[in-house]
Amino acid sequence: MKPLSDCKLYTFVDTAYLHGRAPELVAQQLCDGGSDLIQLRAKNLPPEEIRRMAEKILPVTRQANVGLVINDHLEIARDIGADICHLGQEDFFDTGHTKISQITSANSSLLIGLSTHSPDQAQRALDAGPDYIAIGPVFATGTKPGAKPVTLEYVRWAAANVIGPWFAIGGINLENLGDVLAAGAKRICVVSAILNAPDAARACAEFRKRLG
Repeated sequence: MKPLSDCKLYTFVDTAYLHGRAPELVAQQLCDGGSDLIQLRAKNLPPEEIRRMAEKILPVTRQANVGLVINDHLEIARDIGADICHLGQEDFFDTGHTKISQITSANSSLLIGLSTHSPDQAQRALDAGPDYIAIGPVFATGTKPGAKPVTLEYVRWAAANVIGPWFAIGGINLENLGDVLAAGAKRICVVSAILNAPDAARACAEFRKRLG
């Protein structure tokens, strides 16, 4: 995969939006459309099923030089040789961790991303030493229906205060993308606006084009 600093479009194979499609085929479409990173997000599925999906997706992303991110499951990410593991606040801090070095070994190439929902959380996350943070949800989103939108104000804060890679996430689509970029985001995560599109590869390519 390319360096995180060069990654702009972060997409998802989210099982809630597959609608019967094979995960590896959707991953191929996302690669074809110009994704830099693809996260496997499979809430409420047993770990063994997530592992099987990840093992099918990994050859697709490797062939395309796209980074594979495993959501939540650090052990699976380690075992299959994924590029990145993404963790929520509760997955990391609520389990007693304060530093990324507590969950990675010195000779590991596995990168770690952390979710954040406020400036205080962002600062706490950055102090832990992740490879990137996510800023959101910027807008209301079906992927996290109970989460209160952090609005473009948090994006503006991140643009002014966060050194290192960060990605805006949550309800981003082609209609509001201009506002997100104007607020200072250079990297975005997109879930439903691509996975619910008639042609995922084409939708991906349109975001890629708009990102420059």
